[in-house]
Amino acid sequence: MLDDQRYDILIIGGGVNGTGIARDAAGRGLRVALIEAGDLGSGTSSASTKLVHGGLRYLEFYDFALVAKALAEREVILDAAPHISWPQAFVLPHATGLRPAWMIRAGLFLYDHLAKRRQVPGSSAIDLHRDAAGRTLDRSLTRAFRYWDGWIDDSRLVVLNAVDAAARGALIRTRTRAVAGTRLADDWAVELDSGEKLRANHLINAAGPWAEVVTRDLLGLANPLQLRLVQGAHIVIRRINRSDDAFMLQQPDGRIVFMLPYEQDYSLIGTTDTPVDRPDAPAITAAEEAYLLDAVNRYLAKPIAAADIVHRFAGIRPLVLEEGKDAKETTRDWRLVAHDDATLTVVGGKITTYRKLAEAVLKLVAPKSKPWTRGVPLPGGDVPKRRGQTGQAAFADWLRELVARHPDHDPTLVTRLARIHGRRAETLLSAPLGENFGGLFEAELRVFAEQEWARTGEDVLWRRTKMGLHLDAGDRDRVDAWMSAFTKR
Repeated sequence: MLDDQRYDILIIGGGVNGTGIARDAAGRGLRVALIEAGDLGSGTSSASTKLVHGGLRYLEFYDFALVAKALAEREVILDAAPHISWPQAFVLPHATGLRPAWMIRAGLFLYDHLAKRRQVPGSSAIDLHRDAAGRTLDRSLTRAFRYWDGWIDDSRLVVLNAVDAAARGALIRTRTRAVAGTRLADDWAVELDSGEKLRANHLINAAGPWAEVVTRDLLGLANPLQLRLVQGAHIVIRRINRSDDAFMLQQPDGRIVFMLPYEQDYSLIGTTDTPVDRPDAPAITAAEEAYLLDAVNRYLAKPIAAADIVHRFAGIRPLVLEEGKDAKETTRDWRLVAHDDATLTVVGGKITTYRKLAEAVLKLVAPKSKPWTRGVPLPGGDVPKRRGQTGQAAFADWLRELVARHPDHDPTLVTRLARIHGRRAETLLSAPLGENFGGLFEAELRVFAEQEWARTGEDVLWRRTKMGLHLDAGDRDRVDAWMSAFTKR
């Protein structure tokens, strides 16, 4: 039972910010509890464009500090989580009438030099009629720039932070709702929907787009911040990228839209900035779908249509309201709001800088403790390294050896397991994988259910993996039935 259990820190919200704080705090020896109303990362943190990036477009708004901070963290994440992240090339076509070439070159020069680079190359100009990337684009486009950022499996990032936090002693409770909070003389008492009560010296509200609701309705506190809730929608189509490049496509309204290689066989297109009033049940609108189709069709050699879309998703980003700025101008940096010496609300932030956000939070609530997460791999990322070797290079060496050690398995399967589980795939491959659910195996389902808090087919098919794109309806139903039976045991 949780009754009368006392914690140093109670975190509400199991997205990337909440799990990142939980991991950091638990590693400092603090007693930590994290409460998430749904599945880990089931809100904003699983509905991103899945980039580890500095934010090239933020340079236009002179947000140099945020870009430099994010670029430095890009290196940290690529090194610590090489199984779920990798360097990604982006092609930025030069389109007449939009940002001039000199401005793009200047921005890319800054982007290359604002932070040290070990795992991504620098930028370059390319001729689209000679480069393989140009075969995807309309022949009227002749010039482009190639630069590098990173890609990451956002849902896996959340889950692995929670796994590590739990391994270091944190309590992780999913599908558990905090229903009442009472500020006592020295701490907080929080009641859960199970009737249990927790006591904590510090309460951290990391509920993302629900942060304002939690502050006002659950904690009964005045909220000095107004949030701008913005929906970011994405569509997935069969892969049209003719190379391994992603594309950064400028739009006449000043925004940019990304088109990325996704899950080997697909292309991911996003995102939008649509103001919304409520954070619940985000869903792509017809206007957003049309916007994304128009955005890429301005550039493609072969236009796409709504009939080509195989999957859609949307998430709500909580931005700090800044008067006089629209959504694309509003900062993506975080804001920490200290309501009193025991209560903190976290709003905003980017996936790329989640680890630095956690350090900032711990500096406030546990100032005598020491940071430790930089350079420490996430679960599965602890592949053998030679001295001076980057995480990405070490993972590539380890993966080649893993494939060679398991000649009886399809290399594609070994690679998929390695990309999801990292070094923990060695354990899976050392024993029978069990029943085959169309390419997803029973041994994996057990790991997700027993070690990663998965409870439904959706948890597995769209967050622990993206196998929902690859399995047919019958196999998806079989996964859902297996998970349902497991949770009833």
